[in-house]
Amino acid sequence: MELVRLATVGSVDDGKSTLIGRFLYDSKQIFEDQLDALEQTSLLRGEETIDLALLTDGLRAEREQGITIDVAYRYFATPRRKFVMADTPGHIQYTRNMVTGASTADVALILVDARAGIVEQTRRHAFISSLLQVPHLVLCVNKMDLVDYDQEVFDRIKEEFRQFAARLDVIDLQFIPMSALKGDNVVNRSANMPWYEGHSLLHFLEEVHIASDRNMIDCRFPVQYVIKPSSESNPDYRGYAGSVAGGIFKPGDDVMVLPSGFSSRVKSIDRFEGPVEEAHPPMSVVMRLEDEIDISRGDMICRPHNQPDVGQDIDAMVCWLTESRTLKPGDKLQIKHTTKSARALVKNMYYRLDINSLHRDEEAKELELNQIGRIAIRTTEPLLFDEYRRNRTTGSFILIDESTLNTVGAGMILGPTQ
Repeated sequence: MELVRLATVGSVDDGKSTLIGRFLYDSKQIFEDQLDALEQTSLLRGEETIDLALLTDGLRAEREQGITIDVAYRYFATPRRKFVMADTPGHIQYTRNMVTGASTADVALILVDARAGIVEQTRRHAFISSLLQVPHLVLCVNKMDLVDYDQEVFDRIKEEFRQFAARLDVIDLQFIPMSALKGDNVVNRSANMPWYEGHSLLHFLEEVHIASDRNMIDCRFPVQYVIKPSSESNPDYRGYAGSVAGGIFKPGDDVMVLPSGFSSRVKSIDRFEGPVEEAHPPMSVVMRLEDEIDISRGDMICRPHNQPDVGQDIDAMVCWLTESRTLKPGDKLQIKHTTKSARALVKNMYYRLDINSLHRDEEAKELELNQIGRIAIRTTEPLLFDEYRRNRTTGSFILIDESTLNTVGAGMILGPTQ
């Protein structure tokens, strides 16, 4: 059964947590004891009906303030697909949490309050979703029940967002009017909006084609762990464990190991259940080669005539994730790229991006919490990378503070430094 990763994004109080709660409630994914606990908590809070947002707002601070702070993941399934849904916070100070939740998403659900329309945080999260190359964006115009299901309200918001999205790198954009609180157009089509001729949100999510979103052309296998012989019964077993980052590998394929450049052929591909005939993203497998080659963590197995870029100088867009320090030229950090770690020097900052106006401030010389900019980095060891727009796995990295070992930045590679 195919797995689809979702992320709900948007401004504060646009109904992200309620939407996920409605999904779980209407698709019968809530146990009776959970439902009883929800009813009791809602009554204690003075709610007349069940507050479905409580299903995802699990932190005490979230329930007390009625907001989402951390990223909450919820799992549900239909007869057609399995879903992992990330409920991301809407407050600007938690933009870093939103980046985390949307970084692996196949679909971003951008919620908009029908009464307020497109606001600053809507644009911010839409831009970040496009920057993260989320393939499918769905603008969910929520709380339509509070504007009497007015088609003109929906059309006005739809047109305004379409004009903004024209300036972004958006592959697929859909618009759905709904009420997460009432359940209109969430799991089932709504009788309150006969003017809307599209599908419900769940129907769209069951039908959206995501298989072609992953790179099935460029074969990339970053080695995470070398499995050495561990028993006398199989003394010759040596495999290389990791997750396929791109392309399709099959036994018998000619491959090359980087950075050494040695060539070999795939002997077998194993999973916990046993051997498999092919491996594709995002499968975790153990690959065995016919030749004995010195391979270690951080190396990459690819095709001889389709190799990633190799270099120490890269251009990247970086989201800065900490308030404990700023990012500026001359800073030294650790970089974690696929399964390889190295040290990195920030050589230059080209510009800081204003997310609302998309203006490039070329005079800026540092990035603060939640700010995004384009920088040049030089690493102590060569990285094996692709452009982020071509491969989200081999084109992304994180930056780590050397003194605290905290993750302080998330980057998307634009290419080698020119």
